[in-house]
Amino acid sequence: MKRESGALTLKQKLARGDVVSGMQTFSAHPGMIEAMGTAGLDFTTVDMEHCPTGIVEVAHAIRAAETAGITPFVRIPQMDASMLGRVLDLGAKGVVIPHASLDVCKAAVDAAKYGPTGNRGACPIVRAAGYSPKSWAEFADNANTQTIVIPLLEDAAAVEELEDMLALPGVDIMFVGPWDLSISLGIPAANYDHPTMGSILDRAVAAAKKNGKHIMTTVGATIDTTYAARLVGRGVSLLSFSADILVFLDACRRIASVGKDIGKPSALSA
Repeated sequence: MKRESGALTLKQKLARGDVVSGMQTFSAHPGMIEAMGTAGLDFTTVDMEHCPTGIVEVAHAIRAAETAGITPFVRIPQMDASMLGRVLDLGAKGVVIPHASLDVCKAAVDAAKYGPTGNRGACPIVRAAGYSPKSWAEFADNANTQTIVIPLLEDAAAVEELEDMLALPGVDIMFVGPWDLSISLGIPAANYDHPTMGSILDRAVAAAKKNGKHIMTTVGATIDTTYAARLVGRGVSLLSFSADILVFLDACRRIASVGKDIGKPSALSA
């Protein structure tokens, strides 16, 4: 299950114009993440904002992702420089920052980059550095280049700053979060087929293209490939499909339904 030698990184895939797909991990279970990688997904976002996932579970999730050849992102509960640094020290390739604003983005970039670019706490005895890098300067430079900062646009007040956020050096991807954003705009559960939501997504895509950045969003709780294709057509580069628990729940419901149907007298007498 390990990533093949010479396989492209997520950043390299995006740079050549690929559309990449992934799934949120709410269970933080290593087996779920290994299954995602085995299936060929490109990334997973381990959620700490809405789940009881702790730092130890994040460490095991990242190990599983690396084994399975899938890029691990972590959504931290809120912008906190210490927590951001800890998940990067464990080997997360990117950090999703909830309720982003321009000021939050500046703080995130500062916390994610080693000096002199930023003020990330430096320690050579961390997992991401291999516990003792041969060259700290080389490791820090590579980390500054490869670490992905992903602000989550999910508040109406932040929409007016989206162009400035995407122009900020160090911000690589913007995750436009339709659920919170639609609630904040007073149109709960609206997707990008709604004109207001669609307009914001189009603005984000335009700003991303202008600055050489990328837009990520979720397809929603269902695996709707037709809707996903429309999002790609609008310029989305990263598609997040549902979450591991929802996918498992849907499969369980279908299995339970089959069992109940088979057990009906009409089915048994057929």
